[in-house]
Amino acid sequence: MRTPRGRSGAAAAQNAEGTQAAQGNHRAPDAAGQKVVRLGQLRPVQALLRSKQSTSQAGFTSERIPARLFSRRPILFDNGPTHDQHRKELARFFSANNLRRRHGAFIEQTAQQFVAKAAVAPTCVLDELCLHFSVRVASEIVGLTAGNTEDLAGRLEAFLRQPPVDHTLPDHGRSSKEWIRAAHGALLPLMSFYLQDVRPAIRRHRAHPQEDIITHLLEKGYRPREVLMECLTYGTAGMVTTREFMSLVMLRMFDDAALRRRYLGSASAERFRLLEEIIRLNPPVSHLYRRVQKSGGGCPHQPGTMVDIDVAATNTDATVFTPDPLEFCPERSLSASERTGLSFGDGDHRCPGSHLAILETDALVHALLRAGAVMESPPAHHFNTLVQGYQLRDFVISFRAHLVAEQSGQDAPSGAEEPG
Repeated sequence: MRTPRGRSGAAAAQNAEGTQAAQGNHRAPDAAGQKVVRLGQLRPVQALLRSKQSTSQAGFTSERIPARLFSRRPILFDNGPTHDQHRKELARFFSANNLRRRHGAFIEQTAQQFVAKAAVAPTCVLDELCLHFSVRVASEIVGLTAGNTEDLAGRLEAFLRQPPVDHTLPDHGRSSKEWIRAAHGALLPLMSFYLQDVRPAIRRHRAHPQEDIITHLLEKGYRPREVLMECLTYGTAGMVTTREFMSLVMLRMFDDAALRRRYLGSASAERFRLLEEIIRLNPPVSHLYRRVQKSGGGCPHQPGTMVDIDVAATNTDATVFTPDPLEFCPERSLSASERTGLSFGDGDHRCPGSHLAILETDALVHALLRAGAVMESPPAHHFNTLVQGYQLRDFVISFRAHLVAEQSGQDAPSGAEEPG
């Protein structure tokens, strides 16, 4: 596999490894299984996802969650008018303007604090730094501020340690024993999450309402179990995919000196465009799943069909990302909904936190590079089948260039070159 022009070899290898892992986990269903259609062209997929009530969420084992548990299904799993109304009400929390106005300064200050703390140690595990930073930001916006953020991150990580799944197979490719193991493995961290994080936040917000998501849910009459599931949705979404993307961006920056210089020399709008192109080429979620409920409009498939959307393929659709879809080229003339491909989804279930993901990634990456971060050892690559996304672990960095500059009485370089 050739290295695309303008892309780093490490990033290309990472993307190839993640794609192979995803494809290896997608076996052809047997004759008695469900009908599966795999799609990989951007505009037909956008038409399908925008076709109102034609499909329902089928990823994240959502079809296994009994509807009777909730009078209000979590936004990630819900469909139809109630889902649309919920998204409309939450839009104010995640709009680009509101995020900058209400949370921009907090996100930047938090990034600088995390980096300053990391810089005094000999080395830093970057993926752990990204985890704690992303959870800290998400907890502020959601309202999970009653407990310790690092402990909260650990509980969310424990909840996501699940047996492998394959949504294209009957029963998600799991045996009965694996489903029991998954339930047992998730129960303790879920209970701990509720008792240590969600319940204290509910009590605090009832006494002192805030401008955040938990207060909004309580005002709408959500019961504690429903608040729990919404917090779990936003907490894991804010942690899992954003954390991995932050690490991936830093890997790209370390591997591509020209990109690093361009990023550090750009204003925020240009940096955002660079990040959007990176996420197009390295989507944190490689497959989306939808169950067809009715045919018509942009959905030509029969009811009951499982639609497996290959995000990496849609994001490199040669009919849209011309002339070379694998080339790093943020200058393409594309609409806002096309620039990131399907990295944030599309239609009713498009990620509401897309602006937040770019904003907080920029804050942390910019702070790290300005502090002179250098890579000590590259990360190991793994793949999470539940989320269908890459995982970068044991990514070690240091701030040696920064410390050397301090000891010599010079200004620290804004974008230190990795020592040879």
